[in-house]
Amino acid sequence: MKKTLIGIPLAIALFNLVVNLTGCADKPTSADLERWRQEAIAQNATMVARLQKNRSQVDWQFVVQGQTSTGKAVQLSLPQLEALATTSVWTKAPHNTNNPNAIRHFRGVAVSTLLDKFGIAPGVSEVTFVARDAYRVTLNVADLRQYPIIIALERDNQKISRSDGGPLYLVFPYTQYPQLQQQYPERFWAFYVTDMVVGTEPIKLKIGDRVFDAAALEKLQSVSLEETVGYRLGWPVGKVKLYGVRVRDALAAAGLTLPQGDALIVRGKSPIYRNPTRPLRLPASDIQRCDILLATHWGDDRQPIPARMGGPVTLALSSACRSQSDERHWVTFVEALQLP
Repeated sequence: MKKTLIGIPLAIALFNLVVNLTGCADKPTSADLERWRQEAIAQNATMVARLQKNRSQVDWQFVVQGQTSTGKAVQLSLPQLEALATTSVWTKAPHNTNNPNAIRHFRGVAVSTLLDKFGIAPGVSEVTFVARDAYRVTLNVADLRQYPIIIALERDNQKISRSDGGPLYLVFPYTQYPQLQQQYPERFWAFYVTDMVVGTEPIKLKIGDRVFDAAALEKLQSVSLEETVGYRLGWPVGKVKLYGVRVRDALAAAGLTLPQGDALIVRGKSPIYRNPTRPLRLPASDIQRCDILLATHWGDDRQPIPARMGGPVTLALSSACRSQSDERHWVTFVEALQLP
């Protein structure tokens, strides 16, 4: 999993811009250039600080949902998590490139604490953690109960910055329990964690103003695809059978018409799919000309799509749509379809 760096070379860009703009006028002095450079650096620092504060400390929400005791989603702010962050772990961190053998101190919320607080429905055996960029990892409930696996808020007594995968990421006590490294290798250290899904949520898909559950979707015509999925994480290699309903049929059932030239907005659980400034859009022409599915089942035995595979509803595209729709349109945890 790649880390997203916040650092933006705005100072350099502004500096070059000033030089270019002044190229046709009087030549700036060294003092002018230095003053402009310092002003640009200061503006860049202010912007980065504001972004870090807004993204990490103010807007960040951690959501517990799925098959909990109440079945209701609960949003926890960073201060609320801080109040629960009573577990410390000293361990090697696989992403510490400077010194992989160094023992780091992490403080955070034990996942078992959250399971105790919100409860688990009978028969649930998995918990899936979803990141801001749609990355996900799934752990066994038994392991979460047995080991101090935490959602870390601090590393070495410092808040975890966005550039280091924060403000929340999943930490495993490798040093104390070496067996965990075999079962949950470094790719399970999920960064930018935003959601914890207990088991798999029941289907609750909002289309326009209507909400469709599993029974409502089953009343629509079922179709199938056999494709190599675009969200490969957790899925078999090669082509897979997918079953569900066409997006155009779901829109018709909701009484919605998408005019030609418009595009349908798809919302998924991960914040990357809920960005209002860059929503994921499906052109009306694609929806009409080829099969775009709201997939709910997969495989020869038509198993429901679990949370560990991005279910219960995922967006799937036929090969005929690939030429005009990129892989980002294979959306996991689909929650809503909206007209523009």
